[in-house]
Amino acid sequence: MTPEEVLPDALLERIRGRAAAYDRDNAFFHEDLQELAAAGYLKLFVPAADGGAGLGLQAAAQCQRRLATAAPATALAVNMHLVWTGVAHVLAARGDHSLAFVLAEAAQGEVFAFGNSEAGNDSVLFDSRTTAVPAGEGSYTFNGTKIFTSLSPAWTRLGIFGKDASARDGAGELVHGFITRETPNYRILDDWDTLGMRASQSATTVLDGAWVPADRIFRRLPVGPNPDPLIFAIFACFESLLAAVYTGLGERALAVGVESVKRRTSFKNRGRSYAQDPDIRWKVAEAAMAMDNLYPHLRSVTADVDALADHGPQWFPKLVGLKVNATETARRVVDLAIRVSGGSSYFRGSELERLYRDVLAGMFHPSDDESAHSTVANAWLGPLED
Repeated sequence: MTPEEVLPDALLERIRGRAAAYDRDNAFFHEDLQELAAAGYLKLFVPAADGGAGLGLQAAAQCQRRLATAAPATALAVNMHLVWTGVAHVLAARGDHSLAFVLAEAAQGEVFAFGNSEAGNDSVLFDSRTTAVPAGEGSYTFNGTKIFTSLSPAWTRLGIFGKDASARDGAGELVHGFITRETPNYRILDDWDTLGMRASQSATTVLDGAWVPADRIFRRLPVGPNPDPLIFAIFACFESLLAAVYTGLGERALAVGVESVKRRTSFKNRGRSYAQDPDIRWKVAEAAMAMDNLYPHLRSVTADVDALADHGPQWFPKLVGLKVNATETARRVVDLAIRVSGGSSYFRGSELERLYRDVLAGMFHPSDDESAHSTVANAWLGPLED
């Protein structure tokens, strides 16, 4: 299926038509989610035999790129569901079916969300400030605070992890599991009032003894970096799908900027179109060339994940490099689009004003700029000496 078949123009335009109001009202995209679910969009990674689209990461990323041209905040939040279903797909393609239940439940309409991010945890997946306490028969209770929990009003399954400090002779162990909407002892705070990506409603989730039964504990890993396929699958899906969203955002900003330039006229030059202004043309060309470099980068990395390419220790540099390229390129393109569009883009409610605020979120997603550069430098130069 092509992105145009998955997201027909009519559906895309309805989603685009709602984006400004969601942003203005700081409201969740309930109507978008309902229509996307009805269209089968939440089943992109679900096998066709189970009623899904049966797509791989490359095709799913192109769908997210297309969705983000209409509503970046909607696409960003949907990413979190697609990350988990994508992780299950990537693992299964490598012979690991430990998350087969994720695809099975997504096929039944369950909505997954990503509850791993923690304030002040720059170890990301390699350590946790949340505690995971054994509760008998392989179950655990979790205590901690998770931030940026997208899809907060709608998820039915939330992936979380925490540290059992008593495991592995005191070295600690990272425990991964899922809670459901009905799980007791968690709270969703009403604290999402942000500069951009407002419709994602990525509220804080407080775990206060949330219990996860043994059949929902799907990994126990040592603290620190390790080669478990789950870590690769999460990085591959998270970074690639984030890159897809910001690629779509940049693509839309360029299109809006071009439309604006064609409409604007110069009083000084007797009504001549700004499309004939050499300085404006240079900025539009710069934005277009930046996007032209990004499109094949996204396709190449996601195609390699689908093809089970073996990049060895270069995989993580490739993934974080894609994310940083996409977020920074989109930010530069939005800036250029605003520069060529004039003062009207500065007014509240203009699409470029919203895209400008939305694109700034890219710097906060892991891996951030500093972490990404450290990862790439370590891959090429080796770790820093003590």
